[in-house]
Order: sequence, then C-alpha cells, then structure tokens
Amino acid sequence: MTTKTSNRFATKKRNTNETKINLSLNIDGEGQSSLETGVPFLTHMLDLFTRHGLFDLNIQADGDTEIDDHHTTEDIGIVLGEALKEALGDKKGIRRYGNAFVPMDEALAQVTVDLSNRPHLEYRVNLPSEKVGTFDTELVHEFLWKLALEARMNLHVNVPYGENTHHIIEAVFKALGRALDEATQIDPRVKGVPSTKGRL
Repeated sequence: MTTKTSNRFATKKRNTNETKINLSLNIDGEGQSSLETGVPFLTHMLDLFTRHGLFDLNIQADGDTEIDDHHTTEDIGIVLGEALKEALGDKKGIRRYGNAFVPMDEALAQVTVDLSNRPHLEYRVNLPSEKVGTFDTELVHEFLWKLALEARMNLHVNVPYGENTHHIIEAVFKALGRALDEATQIDPRVKGVPSTKGRL
C-alpha cells in the first residue's frame, strides 16, 4: 500500500543575465501544469512528465531563446531539480527507488531513479536526429544531467530501440515522470529513511 502526503511543495526562482525562471512543484498533485518556457518542444515534454508523474508543475521562464534554447532548457533543469530536492524534505518514508518502462510506437524507454543524494546520470540514448523542429536534441542530455545534479539523484535512462526521435524523447519524459512518481511515494511500512546509513 502506498499513500501520498499533501505538503511536499516547493517554489524556486532563478534570475541570471540569460534566464529568469519562476517554478513551483507539488509532488502530490493531480498532473496539472501551467508552462510558459519559451521552448515549445520542452513545454510539450514537461507537460507529459507532469501528467504521467501526477505532479503539479508551474513554470514561467523568460530566456535568451533568440540565441538558442540551451540556457533556458539547462536552467529549467536546474530549478526543477532544486524544487524536487526541497519538496522531498528529509525523505522520510519515501520508496526512494522508481523504475518505469514506456513504449511510444516503435520506441521503448526505461528510466530508473534512486533518490540517493548521490547525483549521477547514466544516459544510454541514441537520437537519430539532431533536431526536433527547432529544438536541439542534445539538450535532452543537458536537461536530465542538470535535473539529476540538483535533485541529487541517480538517474539512469536507457532506450534499447527506437527510430523516431520525437517518439524516443517523449517516451523518456513519460518514463521519467512515472519513475519519479514511484520513487517519491510514501510507503507506510518505511520507518525513517530507506537507507542502512540512517540518512540519504
């Protein structure tokens, strides 16, 4: 049996010469999002992440997208990771680990997370195209690495097969949401934090 609590919420801001970002995250949400990222493809992916993770996510971002999408995508990953870490608090009672397989037509993605306080990204994804629309697909790695770093989590992303770049990335973001939903859930059987060290 798993349950969710109602006060795991964080609001974060990041203002630099390149981006201005306001973000709020409710781990125990209903899959609702309000996203103004200035990067349409990233907005689409974050909407999928939110819906499949059953989080509530609000983002207002203003970045130098007239140059490219790099700074905005990277900084949203940073701020989302910071919000996730803060919203989790002391992590008492969480399941800690999460794993999800998601198919998207011909593509299959697996995302596995450990909310371990040890940041690491293992990214085994072959993207056939360098762009989806105007979005540089190398930014998927950049986003995920900054998310893992700031959330201080182990994040393993594997795509064993797939031909359509949009399908592959979509499957990754859906699986990310589902894996994080599993890892962040409260398990009433867990006393304290799920670690023999006594802390995460």
